[in-house]
Amino acid sequence: MTSVTKIETPGVRGFLHAPEGRSGRGLVLTHGAGGNCNAPMLVEVARQFSAAGVWVLRCDLPFRQRRASGPPSPATGAGDRAGLRAAVETLRETAHGSIYLGGHSYGGRQATMLAADEPDVAAGLLLFSYPLHPPGKPEQLRTAHFPRLRIPAVFVHGTRDSFGTLEELQLAITAIPGPTRIIPVEGAGHDLRRGRFDLGSVVAALLR
Repeated sequence: MTSVTKIETPGVRGFLHAPEGRSGRGLVLTHGAGGNCNAPMLVEVARQFSAAGVWVLRCDLPFRQRRASGPPSPATGAGDRAGLRAAVETLRETAHGSIYLGGHSYGGRQATMLAADEPDVAAGLLLFSYPLHPPGKPEQLRTAHFPRLRIPAVFVHGTRDSFGTLEELQLAITAIPGPTRIIPVEGAGHDLRRGRFDLGSVVAALLR
């Protein structure tokens, strides 16, 4: 049985899932613009990965540490990326194998931007509902950094996501030089059914 411990250190706040069969690998997992690390989908993802022997740190981004609700400001993105870097460093104190970095929506976007700037930060990316563009504004793409992504990336995307269609995502990731994979979730919107779908293929794809 896995154990869950609250983590609160300077710059890092969240919960550490310690697996029973410990592979040494770890996953830092964070939330979208409107949520926090207790989002049902993140809790379920953490449960599934820890069951597979992976240490998981699901954490609140710095903007959420400062206030309990409300969206992030574009001006604080760099601070949120610094928070993700700090979370990776915290997890490395416990998990001594490969560390993966992931998140839902805004959290995933910040993870990709961090990895584009610092490719050694993680061994791979796990991106739930990557927000390609604001709903109804396909011209406002959030992909300028994609050509600098060189580590493997797994995209989990709903077929009814208003932040980008599967076709748009398939086109966008052609700019990524690193290995990529898309795992579609049929009929799901941006919330990916709050994690109520088969995560087995997601675990297998990232750890492979």
